[in-house]
Amino acid sequence: MTLQFQSCIDACNACADACDNCAAQCLKEADVTAMARCIELDMDCAQLCRTAAALMARASVHSAEIAQLCMHACRACADECGKHQMTHCRECAQACLKCLAECAGQFAHSA
Repeated sequence: MTLQFQSCIDACNACADACDNCAAQCLKEADVTAMARCIELDMDCAQLCRTAAALMARASVHSAEIAQLCMHACRACADECGKHQMTHCRECAQACLKCLAECAGQFAHSA
C-alpha cells in the first residue's frame, strides 16, 4: 500500500539522516565553536523531520502542522549549511531543500 505522503516521508527520513551526519562531521571540525549554530539546526531539523515522518506515516490529524514546522526547520538548516564549504554541509543543505520541496508539494493546501 502506498502512503498518501510517501514522497514527503522519504524526504524527511533522508533529510534527518543527512542532518545527523552533518552534525557528527561538524563536531570533528577544527573549530567546533564556529559550527555550533549548524550543529544546533542539524539536531532540530533531524528531530522535526523524524517526527513529521512518523505522524504522516500514521495519518495523524497533526501531520500538516508538524510538516509546516519541519519545513521551517529545513529552510533554517539549509540556509546555515549553505554558508559552509564542507561536503557534509553542502549535502545536508541539498537534503533539506529537497525535503522542503517535497513537503511543500504535499501540504501546499495547508500552508
